[in-house]
Amino acid sequence: MRDPRTVVITGGSSGIGEALALAYAGPGVTLGLTGRDAARLEEVAARCRTRGAAVETAVVDAADRDAMAAWLTAFDARTPIDLLVANAGISAGTGLHGETEEQARRIFAVNVDGVFNSVYPVLPGMRARRRGQVAIMASLAGFRGLPGAPAYCASKAAVRVWGEGMRGYLAGEGVEVSVVCPGFVRSRMTANNRFPMPFLWDADRAAAHIRDALARNRGRIAFPLPMRAAVWLMAALPPGWTDPALRAAPRKG
Repeated sequence: MRDPRTVVITGGSSGIGEALALAYAGPGVTLGLTGRDAARLEEVAARCRTRGAAVETAVVDAADRDAMAAWLTAFDARTPIDLLVANAGISAGTGLHGETEEQARRIFAVNVDGVFNSVYPVLPGMRARRRGQVAIMASLAGFRGLPGAPAYCASKAAVRVWGEGMRGYLAGEGVEVSVVCPGFVRSRMTANNRFPMPFLWDADRAAAHIRDALARNRGRIAFPLPMRAAVWLMAALPPGWTDPALRAAPRKG
């Protein structure tokens, strides 16, 4: 969608979410930003307001279905949402103490249920208006299960495939759906990685790329190109060929 006037971004207090908020902020634009850190969220909101945007914030956990539905439904009733970016997510891996059941379930609660909790409340309004766009934050990590972060990879694979299906399902109703599959992007999340991150992008560069691709209604927004090609090859090769190398790769903490 070109030039959305009302944009909601979950996980808008840091990383790609923060960069997207600043990229869309401007006169005549209304932003709805959610996050779990009130101070960081308000700091981002203040910067967006200096660019001329009207901003409403909500400190809410994306995994809280009722709280997300209440806020999003009320927001959409006041200011119909043009673009929802389901960006809230967490990351953890097996590098420190392995991957516990609790860690895996929390990752799925935020990265999968959190996407559902963000998208489903806005669909009735978009479908009734026959207008709107949903961007779902997946990852290049969602194309192959990695020993360093099994639950994270699986959660991103789930929302990517769901989003691709929803794109076709909603296309005839005027609702555009895109899945965003970044590689390594500089953020608080990747700051915990203690291993080389090839083709690392700054968040501002990633946000500009995403915004341009959403304006063109790209179904899958995967970047950077060299990492996308490497992941595609890794996913296409037989596991017997790639497992030894992946087992030896650094693991996310």
